[in-house]
Amino acid sequence: MSHNSFGQLFRVTTWGESHGPAIGCVIDGTPPLLDLAEGDIQPWLDRRRPGTSRFVTQRQETDQVRILSGTYEGKTTGTPISLLIENVDQRSKDYGDIAEKFRPGHADYAYQAKYGIRDPRGGGRASARETACRVAAGAVARKVLGSLPGDGIVIRGALRQIGEHAVSDANWDWDAVGGNSFNCPDAKMARVWEDYLDEIRKAGSSIGAVVEVHASGVPAGWGAPVYGKLDTDLAAGMMSINAVKGVEIGAGFAAASLRGEDAADEMLPGNDGPTFSANHNGGILGGISSGQDIVLRFVVKPTSSILIPRRSVDKSGAATEVQTKGRHDPCVGIRAVPVGEAMMACVLADHMLRHRAQTGA
Repeated sequence: MSHNSFGQLFRVTTWGESHGPAIGCVIDGTPPLLDLAEGDIQPWLDRRRPGTSRFVTQRQETDQVRILSGTYEGKTTGTPISLLIENVDQRSKDYGDIAEKFRPGHADYAYQAKYGIRDPRGGGRASARETACRVAAGAVARKVLGSLPGDGIVIRGALRQIGEHAVSDANWDWDAVGGNSFNCPDAKMARVWEDYLDEIRKAGSSIGAVVEVHASGVPAGWGAPVYGKLDTDLAAGMMSINAVKGVEIGAGFAAASLRGEDAADEMLPGNDGPTFSANHNGGILGGISSGQDIVLRFVVKPTSSILIPRRSVDKSGAATEVQTKGRHDPCVGIRAVPVGEAMMACVLADHMLRHRAQTGA
């Protein structure tokens, strides 16, 4: 299978399937002499790990990461970094009933149509299990970004919306994100989501969500015109996450209702470059970072594997009915927050190295 790699100078290749013996990634392009140990990666994986609450899949994976190459005495050597995460709680028998059927809304049919074969166990390569590799790579990317002088770059994400229940800007509190099971920036909304998602889960259904990711401290000048735009690569990175169906940067689709004088972020003189009256452009102008916070959102569709029977077809093309058993997230958006952060880190690390290669800065 092709297209398992992303990035140009900071390049990540992921491998493995949901129910294989292990998953992992190879990261090429990391500068030498950066401090890196398994303990730098594990906390980020723990945030994405399944089985941490009743609102996520109950698959019990420890997601313990091992560094197989690319470091010596706790420092990167500049050679490829290989990371391994073993799968320890596969239940492939849960998928026996659908081995010959296509789950509606899932990648089953598309994979079969393209390759003539698919791994039905947990979705194989199409499973969100693959995103653990991205989070591990994102931890390495944060180390690359941390090598910048000054206060560095801070990347943080939160769950903006589940179903029809959204957090308002007025109630947004970054300090609340780590205090609930949803990565929610509004403690009161988190309690609403508890009751709401309990109903969804008990009904055997699922629901979609919106994730928001910010990056502060990004210098002005990263990105390139036309085909190397920073927002192009960010959008592609987020769209590559399982179940993501839309990405917006800054005001996004809401910009359609703005007038020109409202959408233009006015600029004023400042001590360290211009200051801006607003950030409707999400920290990116003409594909190049402006020095403002980079702000993006992406929407995650409802998990396709649900207990409610749905009409479909089997491999022979005959009509059938599918009821997906097993352990699945009722809202995959909850665990998508650290994945979105990781993809932001990987794209920014790649653009940092590309900017340095072209300008020397």
